[in-house]
Amino acid sequence: VQLQASGGGLVQAGGSLRLSCTVSRRLITIGVMAWYRQAPGNERELVATVTAVGNTQYVGSVKGRFTISRNNAKNTVYLQMNSLKPEDTGVYFCNQFGPRKFDWGQGTQVTVSS
Repeated sequence: VQLQASGGGLVQAGGSLRLSCTVSRRLITIGVMAWYRQAPGNERELVATVTAVGNTQYVGSVKGRFTISRNNAKNTVYLQMNSLKPEDTGVYFCNQFGPRKFDWGQGTQVTVSS
């Protein structure tokens, strides 16, 4: 399975970005998908999850600002990021949630300037 994340960029604090992750396999066959991020010098961390039927959960630092969603027909997972903060800077990846992971791919860089 290949994961292609896109949509990152440079944005000022308070701005918005919408990330997309295209999956090379029928998304409906994958249970829970997630977005992760890795800031420079830090370990990769979980940001948000979405089940096959659209139930979502978020890490506390992004709750109320980020929205994860999925379109099973398009094999794509999204992350709408609003009110961005400099601490949201990092490389964002999507993958399935749980102990089994697909190859991570390149991710997409998000840089938030203050």
